[in-house]
Amino acid sequence: MTKTLDIAHFNMLEQQVRPSDVLDPRVLMALKNVVRTQFVDEDLSGLAYADTELPIGYGQMMLSPVLQGRLLQYLNVQPDEKILEVGTGNGYFTALLAQLASHVSTVEIVPELSALARRNLTAAAIDNVTFYIGDASTGWLLADRMDVIVITAAFVRIPDNYLHNIQVGGRLLAIVGKGKNMKVQLVRRVEERQWQTDTVFETMISSMTNAEPKPEFEF
Repeated sequence: MTKTLDIAHFNMLEQQVRPSDVLDPRVLMALKNVVRTQFVDEDLSGLAYADTELPIGYGQMMLSPVLQGRLLQYLNVQPDEKILEVGTGNGYFTALLAQLASHVSTVEIVPELSALARRNLTAAAIDNVTFYIGDASTGWLLADRMDVIVITAAFVRIPDNYLHNIQVGGRLLAIVGKGKNMKVQLVRRVEERQWQTDTVFETMISSMTNAEPKPEFEF
């Protein structure tokens, strides 16, 4: 079984991630180093390396490996950077970020998922992560601005609090929109009061808890 999963891990990189133009060597190394099966339930281990979202409990999903690879490539995380991740989930994407950055602060609204992620990262011997529990649907109070902010659930609109928490010269990556009309946006803070937003590709994921789109009423 272990050999089969090793082959599946290799195939994920060579047959899914690379052909999707994820070619950054550091991103590929992070995806190689972090064992995805260690972050999913045993009964889902056979699907861990498939290009699909997987349930992790409490109504939350683990993003597909190709999407995670593409997000990491556009983030272009540097070894000396500090990151805020909004949406810890099971900790897999957190582990990838921790491979690339100096330190990751990660916040999760579901205490049980935060505890699971902490156990998963401890088992993976990753120790440059600080865990927080709380509702980050409108922002998250920080002692200092971050070099990088990444949000792993969709917002209809990025809250201003997050934009102001980016260092000048830093960046934020978020998925913005609703329904089938979602876009990955990379926001760079170019000056104290100036941000530059680029849409880098389209995708579709679950909405941020407590920031779901409001129902549209027809009269």
